[in-house]
Amino acid sequence: MHCVGRDPRDMNHTKGGLVIFTANSHPSSRELSKRIAERLGVELGKVQVYQEANRETRVQIQESVRGKDVFVIQTVSKDVNTTIMEMLIMVYACRTSCARSITGVLPYFPYSKQCKMRKRGSIVSKLIASMMCKAGLTHLITMDLHQKEIQGFFNIPVDNLRASPFLLQYIQEEIPDYRNAVIVAKSPASAKRAQSFAERLRLGIAVIHGEAQDAESDQVDGRHSPPTVKTTGAIHPSMEIPLLIPKEKPPITVVGDVGGRIAIIVDDIIDDVDSFVAAAETLKERGAYKIYVMATHGILSSDAPRFIEESAIDEVVVTNTIPHELQKLQCPKIKTADISMILSEAIRRIHNGESMSYLFRNIGVDD
Repeated sequence: MHCVGRDPRDMNHTKGGLVIFTANSHPSSRELSKRIAERLGVELGKVQVYQEANRETRVQIQESVRGKDVFVIQTVSKDVNTTIMEMLIMVYACRTSCARSITGVLPYFPYSKQCKMRKRGSIVSKLIASMMCKAGLTHLITMDLHQKEIQGFFNIPVDNLRASPFLLQYIQEEIPDYRNAVIVAKSPASAKRAQSFAERLRLGIAVIHGEAQDAESDQVDGRHSPPTVKTTGAIHPSMEIPLLIPKEKPPITVVGDVGGRIAIIVDDIIDDVDSFVAAAETLKERGAYKIYVMATHGILSSDAPRFIEESAIDEVVVTNTIPHELQKLQCPKIKTADISMILSEAIRRIHNGESMSYLFRNIGVDD
């Protein structure tokens, strides 16, 4: 009997041996996994993930994964450390159960802001990467890493997908008169992202300069201790170490015209919203009549929904890389762009051994 094959470009076309698990024990964090499974036309794998009375995480896989391609989807909940342990234990359980490959799907990579050495701290994101590789991960799918250099912390393939196509689509379809908008970077550090959005939408760009930065202020510690008192003739005067001139932040300025325009602030993460609220107030003072905030990852910790509701911000648009249904109930200004489509397509392509380049088309070095 001759069987006609299905088009490999079909979203739902997957070979046998695919298992998708959700590693999160929190019900609200499973929604993205369900969306991805529905798009792929498969059922979520049977697994129990729960916390024992002493807060230890226990994972029990309830179906065979021997020789199969396993995809473990993990969205970050409020308890980020439990989220990491759930992921590690799930991956290790699949490894010891003889899975052929284990791909982690972490739309938001936890501890991504701790990717640089600060004082006597540590590069925690490198530690997390090492732990995941050691547990048995063979591939990682993530989205909009805080710093692209984090990919170098892994010794396995990492696909860093982009959410910008979905946010750009939202701007074009949901913001009336977006042609009268200007893309805003709330600090010089996010100017490249703003430039990328502006060039794709054929809009102008504005940059806010002078606000408080995220970088830690210099603190008095051992690194600032003065050198030992030199003895006469021990060091030649010309050999003295020159001191770096301390930074002084200028008054807040907006480079670019926002008067009578819609201002769209873009960034990768929105967590502590103080800087976004301050930026919105500055833009209002400069004449912007409507203000949107667009970000990939909506962590929205603590009282963020209340601060947004009381601010000059008209709308905050984030993707569903992180569950935020509770925050949406607290603040109707928060909207969601669904990115399950690109994650499901990435899973399908990896499972079928297809190229991933289609998902990165028109993406430049600075995107």
